[in-house]
Amino acid sequence: MARFPAGVAAAHIAQMTATNFQNIVSGPDGNINLAQAALLIAAPEYPDLNMDACLQQLDDMATVCRGRLTMPGAQPQALAALGEYLFRDLGFRGDLRTFNDPRNSFLNEVLQRRRGIPITLSLVYLEVGRRIGLTIHGVSFPGHFLVKAAVDGTERIIDPFSGGPILDQAELERRLGHLTTPPEGWNLRRLLAPATNREIIARMLRNLKNIYVNGEDFPRALRIQDMLLMVMPEAPQEVRDRALLHDRLDHFRAAVADYQTYLLLAPDADDSTRVQGRISALRQSMQRLH
Repeated sequence: MARFPAGVAAAHIAQMTATNFQNIVSGPDGNINLAQAALLIAAPEYPDLNMDACLQQLDDMATVCRGRLTMPGAQPQALAALGEYLFRDLGFRGDLRTFNDPRNSFLNEVLQRRRGIPITLSLVYLEVGRRIGLTIHGVSFPGHFLVKAAVDGTERIIDPFSGGPILDQAELERRLGHLTTPPEGWNLRRLLAPATNREIIARMLRNLKNIYVNGEDFPRALRIQDMLLMVMPEAPQEVRDRALLHDRLDHFRAAVADYQTYLLLAPDADDSTRVQGRISALRQSMQRLH
């Protein structure tokens, strides 16, 4: 995971990144290295990215934090030391002013700028916390990614984006109530279930894809969508979304192939008629070109 060699063409870096990313996410979920996967998401945008240095930075942060523990193995002290070090001493915090800046989705930038969005700040918290011995997991809470730590048999829900406060049930319910269209009968326990490594990576990628789509940067959105399908290769919605991006970019054959795969994976989809119509239109366009 060292720096890419100087002078390597951007297209080759993208291919190397895709291969490395595929290798990481294709194994058992428990073997996925989140930090490495997150850095590979950033790699095509940073040809000189030194991934080893970023991983060492996480190690160094954990070393400093561990050195503050007077009682090794004491979970409450470790949790308190982690929050104090990351948020008070190092100044990590949520970027409210430029929330949708793509840099907030790249781990290398978050480590350098100490700004990020909920999921990337949670990733830093997870990586350092695990290195100092905490039993800690990500939580795909609606609207705002959180972290859950087991401390002396009690679950603590932490919000790294807001500086690491511990959230009680009343606060969690309040946050659910502020969602625009909350589903009926929220099951708080289910919503606080630990996120798998693939779910964390997929959420990071979806956030970044949405930023690029909203900015009409479809080539970058397509690159991220390709990575997302490495994580979730048979997710119908993700196949359809890649078809839409190919369609936007006039990649007729690729769009048709993905639309057809989508219909095979989800034959009863609500939009199947529209997709069939789009396949026909794209085929007509290809015939006119030839």
